Amino acid sequence: MSGRKDFLSQPAPENYVAGLGRGATGFTTRSDLGPARDGPSEEQIKEALARRAAALGQAPPTAYGAPAQKEDEEDDERYQDPENEVGLFAGGVYDRDDDEADRIYQEVDEKMDKRRRAKREAREEKEREEYERNNPKIQQQFSDLKRALGSVTDEEWASIPEVGDLTGKNRRAKQNIRQRFYAVPDSVIAGARDSAQFDSTVSEDGTQSSSAGADTADGTMTNFADIGAARNKVLQVRLDQTAHGSGTDSVAGSATNIDPKGYLTSLTKSEMKSGDVQVGDVKRVRVLLESVIKTNPKHAPGWIAAARLEEVAGKIVAARNVIARGCEHCPKSEDAWLENIRLNDNQNAKIIAANAIKNNDRSVRLWIEAMNLEHDPRAKKRVLRHALDSIPQSVALWKEAVNLEEDPADARLLLAKATEIIPLSVELWLALARLESPQNAQVILNKARKAVPTSYEIWIAAARLQEQMGAADKVNVMKRAVQSLVKESAMLKREEWITEAEKCEDEGAVLTCQAIIRETLGWGLDEDDDRKEIWMDDAKSSIGRAKYETARAIYAYALRVFVNRKSIWHAAADLERNHGTKESVLAVLEKAVEACPQSEVLWMQLAKENWQAGRIDDARRVLGKAFNQNPNNEDIWLAAVKLEADNKQIEQARELLSTARREAGTDRVWIKSVAYERQLGNTDAALDLVNQGLQIFPNAAKLWMMKGQIYEAENKLPQAREAYGTGTRACPKSVPLWLLASRLEEKAGVVVKARSVLDRARLAVPKNAELWTESVRIERRGGYNTQAKIVMARALQEVPASGLLWSESIWHLEPRTHRKPRSLEAIKKVDNDPLLFVTVARIFWGERRLEKASSWFEKAILLDADLGDTWAWYYKFLLQHGTEEKKEDVISKCILSEPKHGEVWQRVAKDPRNAFKLVDEILQLVVKELE
Repeated sequence: MSGRKDFLSQPAPENYVAGLGRGATGFTTRSDLGPARDGPSEEQIKEALARRAAALGQAPPTAYGAPAQKEDEEDDERYQDPENEVGLFAGGVYDRDDDEADRIYQEVDEKMDKRRRAKREAREEKEREEYERNNPKIQQQFSDLKRALGSVTDEEWASIPEVGDLTGKNRRAKQNIRQRFYAVPDSVIAGARDSAQFDSTVSEDGTQSSSAGADTADGTMTNFADIGAARNKVLQVRLDQTAHGSGTDSVAGSATNIDPKGYLTSLTKSEMKSGDVQVGDVKRVRVLLESVIKTNPKHAPGWIAAARLEEVAGKIVAARNVIARGCEHCPKSEDAWLENIRLNDNQNAKIIAANAIKNNDRSVRLWIEAMNLEHDPRAKKRVLRHALDSIPQSVALWKEAVNLEEDPADARLLLAKATEIIPLSVELWLALARLESPQNAQVILNKARKAVPTSYEIWIAAARLQEQMGAADKVNVMKRAVQSLVKESAMLKREEWITEAEKCEDEGAVLTCQAIIRETLGWGLDEDDDRKEIWMDDAKSSIGRAKYETARAIYAYALRVFVNRKSIWHAAADLERNHGTKESVLAVLEKAVEACPQSEVLWMQLAKENWQAGRIDDARRVLGKAFNQNPNNEDIWLAAVKLEADNKQIEQARELLSTARREAGTDRVWIKSVAYERQLGNTDAALDLVNQGLQIFPNAAKLWMMKGQIYEAENKLPQAREAYGTGTRACPKSVPLWLLASRLEEKAGVVVKARSVLDRARLAVPKNAELWTESVRIERRGGYNTQAKIVMARALQEVPASGLLWSESIWHLEPRTHRKPRSLEAIKKVDNDPLLFVTVARIFWGERRLEKASSWFEKAILLDADLGDTWAWYYKFLLQHGTEEKKEDVISKCILSEPKHGEVWQRVAKDPRNAFKLVDEILQLVVKELE
C-alpha cells in the first residue's frame, strides 16, 4: 500500500479553476479568495488553457482569447432595445398626441388590409384551386379507373394472379393442398340445396307467405327479399332528400322535415291517452306535483297539473277533489276555476261558476263560461246582462250579447249602446255600420272616424261602402285616408297595405283593392330606390297567392310611373294571358305597343293573339303598323311570313320572303326561305336558295346543315358528305353540324370515320356533353359495350356536371340493380337537371312506383318547361297509368308552354313533313319516337 493521501483530501493545484478543462469560464467569490488571496489573472488563465490544449493536441480555446472591446465602441444596432429610442427621438416623452397618431396609423393599416382582403382571398383561392388541380388526390386520380372496374367480368377477375404466386413460392405446397379431398357431410349438401329454394309457408291466420332466403345456424330464416326491399327504401329516401335539397323552389338546398317554428307548438298539442301511461310514471309525477303544491299552495298551475294527472290516470273524482282544493287556495285564479268547471258535470259546473264569479266578478272568461253553461237563450241573455253590469267596458261581452240577438233592430240598439260606452272599439263601430242602411252607415263611420282617428279599418270600410253605393269613382276615400293617417302618424307600411288590398279582393271589393294599391303602393319609396324591381316582386308575390286583381292594380300603378318599360308590359300581358280573358290580353297589348312602338316582341304578341282569336285581318293590320314603326325588322318580316304560311297563302308568303331577302337580307331570313321551300317539297328551289345564301353568308352553320340534309334526303351521300365537311371547316364551333357529319358516316356504314369525325369535333369544341354522348352512342349502337363504358368514363371525367351524360350512363350502360344508386350519385354532382330527373322518374316507373314517378316528372317540367322531351315522357307515362283529366291537363299545359327544345322534340318538330302540325300533334309523334 502506498502512503499517498486520498485524492479528495489533497490541496488543489495552484491557479486551479473547477471545470476549466471542459470549457467553463468559472467565477470567483469572496469566500474562494479568502481574506488576502487574489484569483488567477487573465494571462495565467490563458497559459493554463494553452498548456491544456497542447497536452491534448487541440487548438487553444478562445474563451479568454477574444480581444477586449473598446469602451468608446457603440453597441451593435441589432441588440438595441426597441423601446429605448435614440437619435432624433432620444429623451422624448410618450404623450396623448403620440397615442392618437399610433391609433390613426393602426386604423389606416386595418383599412388598407380590408381593401386588399377580397383580392388577396380570391388570389389565395385561385392558387389553392390551381394547386389541387395540379396535385390531385389519389382518390380523384383513380376515380375513372375504379368506375371502369364495373365492366370487368367474373372470368377476368378470376384470372388476376395473386401477388404471392408471382414469385413461385409455396407453389408445391398449394398443389399438395389442392390434391387433398375430404368427405362432405350430407347435412352440408342438404343445406346448400335448400338455401336457394323459394320457401312457401302458411301462417297461423291462414295467409300464405313466400320468402327467398337461407337457413342460419340457429334455425332462423334470412329473408333476402326483405333486405333488398329495405335497401331500395333507403335509396328512395336518399333520392327524395337530395331532390328536396336541389332546388326548384323548388324544385330546388337541403331541406329539413321539422318546422322549427311550429315544432314546440305541435308538442303542446299532443294529447296523452290513459292507455299509454305507465303506472310507475304516474306515481313519480304524482310525488313531484304533491311536492310542488305543498311547497307553494298559492301556485295555481301546480294544482291544475295535479288534477290533469289524476284525469289522465282515470281517477276523475280525485281530479275534482284536487282542483277543488286548488280553488280554495287560489280563489283569484281564472285558470283554476275554469279547470274546475271543465272537470264537473253541468249542474255542479253552474254552482262552481257562480262561486268563481263571486271571487272574480271582473273576469270576462268566467262570465262567458257561465253563459255557455246555460242552454236557454233567455238564461244566456240574463247572464250577459249581469256580466255587462259588472264589466261594461268589455268588447267581448258586448259581441256575445249582439250575437245572441235574432232581431237586427235589437242588435243595432245593443251596438249603439256599446259604442257609446266603448267609443274606441273599432270592431263595434264596424259591426254597427254593417247593420245599418248605406246612408246611416256613412253617418256612423264618420262618428267612428272622429272617435278613432288612427284606425285604418274605418277608412277601408268607408271605401267599401262607397263601392257598394256605386260612388267609388266620384269619391276617392283612400286618398283622404292616407292624408288623415299621415297627419295622425298612424300610416301603415306598404306591405301591410298590400295585405289589406288582398283581403278586400277576397271579399269581392275589387275597386277598393285597386284604390288601396293606387294610393299606397309608392309609400315610403324614393326615386333613388329600385322601385320597378320592388313593384315587380310585389306583383309576383300576389300572383303566387292567387290574388290576381291586386297584381293587376300593382302593374297598372307601375305602368303609370314607368310607362315605357317593356318588361312591365310583358309581365302584365302574361298575367292577362294566364289569368284573364282574350279581350283583356288584347287591351293590354294594344296599350303596350302604343307606349313602346319600337318593341317588335310586343307587336308580334299582339298579332299572334289576334291570329289565335281568328282575327286574321286584324293580325295583318297589326303587322302593317309594326312595319311602319320598325322598318326592315327581320322578326316582323318572319312573323308576317308565318301568318301567311299558316293560313295556306303560299304565294303571298313567298313574295314576303323574297321582299325580306331584299330589304332585310339577314342569314335568318335566308334560312327561313330555304326551310319554307323544303316544307312545300320544292327541293330544287331550296337547294338553289341555300347555295345563294352560302355565297352571302359562308359562316351560317344552319345553311350548311340544310344543304347536307337536302342531299341526304335525296340519298346523295357524297354531296352531303362534302357539304358537311365544308361546313365544319367554315363553322368549326357548330356542334349540330359535327353531329350530322358523324351520323352520315355511320349511316354509310363507315363507323371508323364517324369516330374520327367526333374526335376532331371534340378537339374543336372541348368539354361538350353532346359530342361525348354521341361518341358513346356510336359504340353502343355498334355493340361495343365495353368500349362504350370506357368512353363514358372519359366523358364523365371531362364533363362531370352533365345530366345528359349521366342519363345515358344510368339508362344504357348500367344494370337494372345499379341504376338507382348511380342516379343518387348523379343528383349529388349535377344540380337541378331535368334530363336527370326524367331518368329517375323512369326508374320509379319501371319499379311500378307510380306516385314517385309522377312527382319526378312534374319536378322536371317545373325545372324547364321548354324541354319537349320531358312533356313527351310524362304524357307517355300517363297513357299507361293516368286519368283522362290528367292527360288533357298535360296536353293543355304543353300547348301553353310551346316547348322548342329537346333531342327528339327538335328532330320531329323540324322535320319538313311536320311543318304545319300543332303542338299536341307534335307531342303525339314524339311519344311514338321515344325509346
